[in-house]
Amino acid sequence: MIVLGIDPGTASVGYGLIERTGQGLRAIDYGALTTSPDLPLPQRLVAIHALVVDLIELHKPALLGVERVFHSRNAQTALAVGHGRGVILLAAAQSGVPVREATPSEVKIAVSGYGSADKAQVQRMVQVVLGLPELPVPDDAADALAVAIWTAHRERPGERLNAGVLDRAAVAPLAGGETPYDRAVREGLERERRMLAEWDGTAPTHHGPRPPGERPGGRGSPAGAGTSRR
Repeated sequence: MIVLGIDPGTASVGYGLIERTGQGLRAIDYGALTTSPDLPLPQRLVAIHALVVDLIELHKPALLGVERVFHSRNAQTALAVGHGRGVILLAAAQSGVPVREATPSEVKIAVSGYGSADKAQVQRMVQVVLGLPELPVPDDAADALAVAIWTAHRERPGERLNAGVLDRAAVAPLAGGETPYDRAVREGLERERRMLAEWDGTAPTHHGPRPPGERPGGRGSPAGAGTSRR
């Protein structure tokens, strides 16, 4: 199985192609496309789209892995990555290539076992995993190879990989039906409604006689006490 990994962006886009045979992985090709800052954004996106289309047509990957932005302190960086991801996903959809996506931390854990690994550590572990004679450069290419490694190891036959509950920008939509998260929210809201109803005295809280001195408006309220309302 051939996997294409992409490290998205607009200034630079890393790509890495690997082949999985059984449990073994080998690198096929990797590199990075750098777009000129003098070009208008639409032209830079056209170049990125053309690169991904060419790689898909040349190598016929079974899967395309791409990083997704889980959070970013820099809004401009997140926006740039989002632009790049958009045309990458478009190229994959036009070619009918399934997409898998992971956060940077998930990718780092897959190749180094440490979610906060730095660029040098990722490069070194990618070199070891793929048996490369030298460190993969540039950094964007090493990151793309790491994404491809994560994708190749993560894939399971017949498994549907859905997005996180709150990740509405992810590729895979949420599965139909009630999720555990949805159920927990629903049950929590029901408990809150019951508590409010009991507090206001609009819902029965006892099936037998009330303790002496307790009013319907609340547990433990002395007789004759009440809440003034305007």
